[in-house]
Amino acid sequence: MTVAEIQTTTSADGTRIAFERIGSGAPLVIVGGAWNTRHSAAELAQRLADRFTVYSYDRRGRGDSGDTPPYAVEREIEDLRAVIEAAGGSAHAFGHSSGGALALEATAAGAPVSKLAVYEPPYIVDDSRPPLAPDYVEHLEELVAAGKRREVFAYFMTEAVGMPAEAVQPMLESPMVEAMEPLAHTVAYDGRVMLRGTMDGGPLPARWTDTVRCPALVMDGGNSPGWARNACRALSRVLPDVQYRTLEGQDHAASPEAIAPVLAEFLG
Repeated sequence: MTVAEIQTTTSADGTRIAFERIGSGAPLVIVGGAWNTRHSAAELAQRLADRFTVYSYDRRGRGDSGDTPPYAVEREIEDLRAVIEAAGGSAHAFGHSSGGALALEATAAGAPVSKLAVYEPPYIVDDSRPPLAPDYVEHLEELVAAGKRREVFAYFMTEAVGMPAEAVQPMLESPMVEAMEPLAHTVAYDGRVMLRGTMDGGPLPARWTDTVRCPALVMDGGNSPGWARNACRALSRVLPDVQYRTLEGQDHAASPEAIAPVLAEFLG
């Protein structure tokens, strides 16, 4: 097993961003989704390390990275730019879930991304599932301000993921949820990233057709719910230079074993 090298960089607003570097070859930055730290991508990074120099980072407010208020999506875009700069000034980017939405926003904003790959950014583009509540982000922030971090998990799982409340309730006392509590305040961050696209059943931003100029790969899982796959199909119709791939047998938590060869083929 290759050992990752831990480093830090500084974002435009002075926030310290921690990342790990592993492997050799063209630089690839992995952008995690909600409830993820840099460690969440460890197995995928290992599988790609023989082809790429892989950078996995703690998004602001997570792990060993800092968090400078007030939050804005633009600050997270600057964080990703800082990691790309540390990687040599240009890099491929792969984002999972809301991390894919962030990588997409950064690319559209002019970040030096040479190729962009995303797996199931969870936009809501039609009526195949209920839209997010209009006050979704505000309610998350209220729960955090009240110290109700486990309730953040419950609200995220019912409102955003769509799990029944009776299925979520037994999870709240689990060690897994306890370990996730330190990340609870960042779930609203992901919510704000997602709102830059669409979460109410409307169309995706037409601006991406003109602003995302690099080659892109949009992936979904064959076992994922219809609304999630509809979002990926819609995204593939908006981007100008795009490949669309379905990973059969996978769902939103696609395995690194399934994702790695598809990424390697696309990134070259």
